Amino acid sequence: MPEYIYTDESIVVVSKPAGLLSVPGRGEDKQDCLWRRVQQRFPTARIVHRLDQATSGLLILALTADTHRHLSMQFERRVPSKRYQAVISGVPEQSSGRIELPLRCDWENRPLQMVDPVDGKAATTEWERIETLEQGTRVYLHPITGRSHQLRVHMQAIGHPIIGDRFYAPEPARSCADRLLLHAEQLGLNHPVSGQWLDFEAPCPF
Repeated sequence: MPEYIYTDESIVVVSKPAGLLSVPGRGEDKQDCLWRRVQQRFPTARIVHRLDQATSGLLILALTADTHRHLSMQFERRVPSKRYQAVISGVPEQSSGRIELPLRCDWENRPLQMVDPVDGKAATTEWERIETLEQGTRVYLHPITGRSHQLRVHMQAIGHPIIGDRFYAPEPARSCADRLLLHAEQLGLNHPVSGQWLDFEAPCPF
């Protein structure tokens, strides 16, 4: 089950485990998901944003139509602050950086995404090094935009794929961890009713 971080009459904040879908997929074997598990306790819960199945960390769900609309507008306007922690392959030469590479779906290899300077949608990621490890480098990742697989494709594009990434990392980075080493550890936004700024954290599990 997901870990409940915060609940009130308007919102639910949970930490999703790696390997669990955010919403149902196609097929009977893809019906178990975070949204349906939360609905067992909060029947009116609605998904506002998503995490990849392989990614763990914070998600917020709305409990009413009004709060869903308000939160969705915040994400559309890029109001929330989001910080991820990841372990990437290799050691970047710089201690921090900004990646601005347009992304689009790789239609022949869905659900993979790809960099496309011509037809891609604008995508921006900021990163900073935390520490060097035996297997790679621990970093903070800050997605300024929210494209599908953005963090995974951007880190792969600069030569430092996220360890454990079955989609984008080559060997040996792909198989040297039993999960994708990417975790959404911080989420900040305005409460949809009070307007108060809320800041949530879920400690990185790796």
